[in-house]
Amino acid sequence: MDTYGLIGFPLKHSFSAAFFAEKFSREHIDAEYLNFEINDILQLREVILFNQHLKGLNVTIPYKEKVIPFLDEISDIAATIGAVNVIKITCEPGNMYFYRLAGYNTDYIGFKKSIAPLLQPQIHRKALILGTGGASKAVSKALFDLGLEHRFVSRSAGENRFTYDELTPEIMKDFTVIVNASPVGTFPNVDECPQIPYSLITSQHLLYDLVYNPDETLFLKKGKRQGAATKNGREMLELQALESWQIWNQQ
Repeated sequence: MDTYGLIGFPLKHSFSAAFFAEKFSREHIDAEYLNFEINDILQLREVILFNQHLKGLNVTIPYKEKVIPFLDEISDIAATIGAVNVIKITCEPGNMYFYRLAGYNTDYIGFKKSIAPLLQPQIHRKALILGTGGASKAVSKALFDLGLEHRFVSRSAGENRFTYDELTPEIMKDFTVIVNASPVGTFPNVDECPQIPYSLITSQHLLYDLVYNPDETLFLKKGKRQGAATKNGREMLELQALESWQIWNQQ
């Protein structure tokens, strides 16, 4: 039986395990999907060595960037983004100790396909990305390829970014797409949300949250109250998961 899995920390509320278990059952695929909660990226080698039938891994917080030095090759898109969320594992026949790891980024594909139908070119020309982690880099690449100028928003100052305190009425009026690429608001912390000036959001805005649990985060609720269009990250996750499956099974 082939094995696939997810590495990250913590993994209490993993979308991927449930998604692939349902897929394997529905399509009668003889495979399993396991969560590997590791508290150090160095444990990646143990995960692979102790699971001889492991064919592929998804990668989540906090290892999307930290995993890169452990890979033998990386796709052009993942290299450009600087983050990996999919690893394909190939072993030399008869030698479980010799394997190659190839890294990819399907967050980019999932997000791009998910947000593209919502964008109105006359209104949505500029975007704010809340957070600066591995997921935000995939969002940045997708928005760039979709033709949107964008800036990051972080608690600390830096190049090509605003701090939350710098979000003036002029900025909020100009940047009509707001993407939460941080984990803020994820279950069980459902009473938390990114500290943006929600009173400045209008019906011209589109709020997209990569968080999918809960279905409607406080970030999205506050945006909806102001008349904004909203969407959570479930479709993005489904799209990136299906793309992961294609990568793992391509010859």
